[in-house]
Amino acid sequence: MTRFDLRDYLPVLLMFVVAAGFAVTNILLTQLVGQRKQTRTKLMPYECGKDPVGSARERFSVKFYLIAMIFILFDIEVIFLVPWAVVFKTLAGPEYGLRNLVYTEMMVFVILLLAGYIYVVKKGAFDWGERARHEAEAEARALEDLRKKELAARRAA
Repeated sequence: MTRFDLRDYLPVLLMFVVAAGFAVTNILLTQLVGQRKQTRTKLMPYECGKDPVGSARERFSVKFYLIAMIFILFDIEVIFLVPWAVVFKTLAGPEYGLRNLVYTEMMVFVILLLAGYIYVVKKGAFDWGERARHEAEAEARALEDLRKKELAARRAA
């Protein structure tokens, strides 16, 4: 039986120190070296690849939820992929002999996620260019017109 030794956790502590140092260094460098020219585009809020157009009280576009779902999808991929990679060597060893099965299962999982990714790319969910901006503005105008009609109908009633 092995004894508990706090020194075994020094690599983890070192990793956190390096990560924090990297973050602080990047923040300081951008403050010291970065440009300070403020433009309308830089000052505009940004949310999930969609320009905020219209009131915050209006309903969100389906594209907003699609981006959130895509994020969750690939987040789940990482959640499953990392532990699998950690235990793969153990499961593939002579004690279990599951090398082909475990590898095949993970490749099926990755292929399914890749199919989802290709579907999303073909649907244009990652198209955050000029076309998406025009779609967002058109959506905002349509929602504003709908809100005005509902308000007019309430006043008339």
